[in-house]
Amino acid sequence: MAATATCQGEGCRRQAADGRSRRRTADGGRLCRPCREHLDAGLAELAHLYEECGRMLAGAAPGSLRERTTGGDLPGLPFNGAAADVRARMVSVLGSWSGLVAQERGFASPERTVAALSAFLRRNGDWLAAHPAAAEATEEIARLVRAGRRAAFPDPTRSIRLGPCPESGCAGSLSVAVRTTVRDTGTDAGQAVVCDADPAHRWTSDQWSGLSRSMAGEDRTAATERWLTAADIARLWHTPTGTVYRLASEQRWRRRNRAGRTYYNETDVRTCFDRRAGART
Repeated sequence: MAATATCQGEGCRRQAADGRSRRRTADGGRLCRPCREHLDAGLAELAHLYEECGRMLAGAAPGSLRERTTGGDLPGLPFNGAAADVRARMVSVLGSWSGLVAQERGFASPERTVAALSAFLRRNGDWLAAHPAAAEATEEIARLVRAGRRAAFPDPTRSIRLGPCPESGCAGSLSVAVRTTVRDTGTDAGQAVVCDADPAHRWTSDQWSGLSRSMAGEDRTAATERWLTAADIARLWHTPTGTVYRLASEQRWRRRNRAGRTYYNETDVRTCFDRRAGART
């Protein structure tokens, strides 16, 4: 396979369907670098989505924290057929791909759990990206991620409280309304960070990084730590959720658990993304 072949990944297939050109492959495989990274991020996210869907089965409603600005806890669900179906599909699809890798590479098959299967496929990601079935792998994993997000986060919108408004003399608080049913990119550039005291104090969500630095510099916020879910971070920093989970692990972001969900320290998150942005310039 030539290093300059056309990428067969799901992302490039979508680009071609929209009339855009496919990217070229990387490292002698069948996927370009973005599609290869998207496959890895999807596999990483599936393990977390499996757990989130499990909470739906147990009757936990997504984002149902007492700190929510949109109201109190949502009522529990006695059974969620969509979540159960998606969890079964995750085990089946990941098991099939892991079986292919194990058979053709002569490896022992991993434990049949989503966490073990996804970790096994990530370790063998470069081999899978060069396999003739790489295109099918990217498409099936992407479909699973989309289905998992829909099942785990069915609530269309919720509000994230971000902290005091940084405008001089303003006593208001900032919040952003985010969609919990997201596209593959996990982003929505049209979201606005709005002050509840003065609607003229508003910023687009892609200005959040600079705004949060301003807020962190204010004496009045020094004693207040903000905590965000992986989905919140993905939307505010325009980053795939799988990448957020990976960075949280690699960079050892501080975390805490509330109502069965994991929240990450906003200062650690902001520092990480500022450093990444600086490295790209």
